[in-house]
Amino acid sequence: MQKLIEGYRQFRTQNWPEQKRLYEKLAIEGQKPHTLIVTCIDSRLDPSRIFDAAPGELLIVRNVANLVPPYEPDIMRHGTSAALEFGVQVLEIPQIVVMGHGLCGGVKALLEGAPPNAPDFITPWMAIADAARKRALTCDEPQRQECCEHEVVKTSLANLMTYPWIAKRVAAGKLTLRGAWFAIASGRLRLLNPDGVFEDAAEA
Repeated sequence: MQKLIEGYRQFRTQNWPEQKRLYEKLAIEGQKPHTLIVTCIDSRLDPSRIFDAAPGELLIVRNVANLVPPYEPDIMRHGTSAALEFGVQVLEIPQIVVMGHGLCGGVKALLEGAPPNAPDFITPWMAIADAARKRALTCDEPQRQECCEHEVVKTSLANLMTYPWIAKRVAAGKLTLRGAWFAIASGRLRLLNPDGVFEDAAEA
């Protein structure tokens, strides 16, 4: 906890004075983020830093392996789906980005099985991406992990279109869906092109 308190003190003495007016404006006017990002819970991945975003610009939804489950409105608990509904239906965010990353532990569990000390939730959650796993198994072994990470992004984008209020906004030109992948070791971002290939964002 001490590490967190020290960070908070630095925030209050350095960041807060610089952004005080922005926070006050957000408190009064409410939030109007321009992008909803679905990404992984991996602690090495920080969308706000990667995109140099200020408070209020990004609505970030995090879960294991940046998965979007298919549209299933039932009595079960759907944290990611609820966040999507809030972002799209309530805040009317015009862009959704699904961002995967290199060295993803969730994708590793998808390919090799969940760690033995995590038997309850990871396996059924990653089953959402079983089609991605099957496609990745056709890749050569050295590239299989990265290939699967890319395929998981594509699976999530396809699942987004099963939500009727997302598909309706996409068809009307009010919402765009993009895929991205971030390499932790190099800090490089790739964007998914319509042809299914990930291209360096600096060259896109």
